[in-house]
Amino acid sequence: MTDPSTRRGTVGALAAATPGTAHLPGRTLPVRVELVRQLRRRRTQVTFALVALLPVILWIAFSLAPAGPPTGSLNLVDLAQGSGVNFAVFALFASASFLLVVVVALFFGDTVAAEASWSSLRYLLAAPVPRARLLRQKAIVSALLSLAALLLLPVAALVVGALAYGAGDLVSPTGESLTFATGAGRVLLGAVYVALQLSWVAALALLLSVGTDAPLGAVGGAVLAAIVSQILNQITALEGLRDYLPTRFSTAWADLLATDVDWGDMTRGLFSSVLYATVLGSLAVWRFSRADITS
Repeated sequence: MTDPSTRRGTVGALAAATPGTAHLPGRTLPVRVELVRQLRRRRTQVTFALVALLPVILWIAFSLAPAGPPTGSLNLVDLAQGSGVNFAVFALFASASFLLVVVVALFFGDTVAAEASWSSLRYLLAAPVPRARLLRQKAIVSALLSLAALLLLPVAALVVGALAYGAGDLVSPTGESLTFATGAGRVLLGAVYVALQLSWVAALALLLSVGTDAPLGAVGGAVLAAIVSQILNQITALEGLRDYLPTRFSTAWADLLATDVDWGDMTRGLFSSVLYATVLGSLAVWRFSRADITS
């Protein structure tokens, strides 16, 4: 869905925010202007609202679900109602593999393709905004929005969980426990890891966005790639080849739940994601610099 008010104000907001600097391409399209534009969009507001409401929805689901018989072993679902931190851990695990992927893909995949679909991209470039600067400014704003959304989830889950289940210790499935303050810090650090690990999704969505005027195509393509990678990661017959998948270490942040943190898998996961993001991001810049802008 397009935002008519945003579409009409694209060039006008740019000119109003940078009076007297239209002749200075290096000062066009400030991050503040683009950020305000994106925050006013309905898709941004709905995305943040859904992320903030997810912990409430999970709490309602737990409240309505009947108590089942003991299973003899503990898992994240069993521990979720033990404390606010455990609830936040479950919320992050439940959303990291799909919902947060969609959030990142949405903010990056929609960024350039939406301008093209509104036929406002060529006017932005005629402002003049250099192509490299336009892509960089939009990527920075998309990264800020993605990080804010990914951090909003555990913060909201910690608040809802603490109110519903108390500020008790974090207890992992292995039986290790951490204080509420330490556990909350580990959950937030886990969210930061998820955000950095999804940088490859961001770069892929941006690459797809500069090559189409259909935002849903760019977003859907990045999400589909993440799903395929997750499926391939489940095929044990691939053995060592799975280490080259961008989602291979997507859940490595679970090591933060231990008393003594093993940083090995998280380091490999970050290196892999940054490498993918660098290659895909470079391709996006190359593609956009040579694209024939007709819309």
